[in-house]
Amino acid sequence: MLDWLEIVLRGLLFLVVLFAITKWLGKKQLSQLSFFEYVTGITIGSIGAEVVTGLERNIMHGIIGILTFAAVPFLAGLLSLKSKKFRDFMEGKGVILIKDGKVMEENLKKERYTTDELLELLRQKDVFKVADVEFAILEATGDLSVLLKKENQALTPKDLNMKVASAKEPQTVIMDGEILDEPLATIGRSRNWLHTELDKLGVTVENVFLGQVDSFGQVTVDLFDDKLEVPAPQEMPLLLASMKKCQADLEMFALGTEAKEAKSMYEKNSERLQAVIDKVEHILKS
Repeated sequence: MLDWLEIVLRGLLFLVVLFAITKWLGKKQLSQLSFFEYVTGITIGSIGAEVVTGLERNIMHGIIGILTFAAVPFLAGLLSLKSKKFRDFMEGKGVILIKDGKVMEENLKKERYTTDELLELLRQKDVFKVADVEFAILEATGDLSVLLKKENQALTPKDLNMKVASAKEPQTVIMDGEILDEPLATIGRSRNWLHTELDKLGVTVENVFLGQVDSFGQVTVDLFDDKLEVPAPQEMPLLLASMKKCQADLEMFALGTEAKEAKSMYEKNSERLQAVIDKVEHILKS
């Protein structure tokens, strides 16, 4: 067999082997690598490259070598699940770099980080002032976890004692001009309903590059033609406007009647509807 052809065949074989091993070891190999896993990955790649191009070598020896280095992190992962000491040794532990707004210089030197590097990591977390930080921990993966002081944290509905509706994952119902039936079924909608919503927006399925439905049943679309503008969904603003109109009508009815019972009924229902509007207005405006 020609040398170049054998290299091509070996390359394809080892691509399949390495892909299968990576899938077996899990997603962590692609994101949060420990020092041990990083070294193992380099070694596996080196073995694969050597066997692919080294025509004098036995191909099975290369596969055995790769499987050996793949098995080691797999077994180390099993031991890490059972022993915290082993896990801390292999994967490392988080180190506090900032505490109560003060930089822990000794820990910074121990991890061989400069002040500029620390500030860069903080900026990646949208933090520009060290004094605003309650805790900053350098994780074993090299990521910096930052907890701002309470007064510097963004307000949440819970802080304001506000109840908000839970939001579900938006469902992609149109992709590349084709309707996806499974996401539609997940939210309990039909193709006819989707076509009706698209008619409201003045678009057709064929013109939609990406279409999604949010947890409130609103359809948003991205068209193939970026020059065309699609109006924003109006269901929620229209619902809010209708509720306000009903509340105003109830107040007007209360002022326009002389019957005490009717006046009392209109006033009570107007107050109830206003209370509902106050609770949902921030949702329907968003």
